[in-house]
Amino acid sequence: MSVIKRNNVRVSGTGSRAIVFAHGFGCDQAMWRLVAPAFEPHYRVVLFDHLGAGGSDLSSYDPACYDRLEAYADDVVAICDALHLERPIFVGHSVSAMIGIVAAVRNPLRLGQLVLVGPSPCYINDDGYVGGYTRADIEALLDFLDDNYVAWARMMAPTIMGNTDRPELGTELQDSFCLTDPTAARQFARVTFLSDTRSELDKVQVPTLILQCDQDAIAPAAVGDYVHAAMRGSTLVRMKATGHCPHLSAPEETIAAIRTYLDRQ
Repeated sequence: MSVIKRNNVRVSGTGSRAIVFAHGFGCDQAMWRLVAPAFEPHYRVVLFDHLGAGGSDLSSYDPACYDRLEAYADDVVAICDALHLERPIFVGHSVSAMIGIVAAVRNPLRLGQLVLVGPSPCYINDDGYVGGYTRADIEALLDFLDDNYVAWARMMAPTIMGNTDRPELGTELQDSFCLTDPTAARQFARVTFLSDTRSELDKVQVPTLILQCDQDAIAPAAVGDYVHAAMRGSTLVRMKATGHCPHLSAPEETIAAIRTYLDRQ
């Protein structure tokens, strides 16, 4: 099966340069519906689903393969190759920000720029590094997810989304979690929350924009500062948006931040 069908790749837009949007854990390409269309007049817009999510081909999911971020990064490169994309802009939310970093390091000439939305290279606190959680916190979170995925989604979605004054956003994220294949989601959660890509940050050789939200329970401000300091030549933008999903809660601000950065390059 081609990677285009396997990962439910969708292409739109009329521009000569491509911009690839990658969703975070428990989500799918629909999460970019408020942002991606704004780039169609000037870019070739590429959306896709990670295996196990959205309209991806679940029969292609191999737990033995997808037990590390590198497998997802290889899919990104395969999509770029299949579409013959020339050094596209890669926009990754949450764990996909790290997937983009891994792809850029493993294939230095493949991606042209990175836009990292709410990135976190390591969620676990470690010797002066503040990831936001202890090892025990993460293990408890993963145990809860393994035991009752639906209950985990119901509890975590509002926390991840933030914006408690707009509960419909948390509900949408919860619904998205529940639509994801639970077997793939459980493994992807472990890959996500136990990963540590801090050593990869200073190896990235392409221009990078970091979008940091306020009151982000998943990727706190200290993490954004760490990523910015570790990535030479990166640009850090502190958004007014709160929570972990500004492409849903503040799409206009997200669009403006990406556009402003790309226009200056």
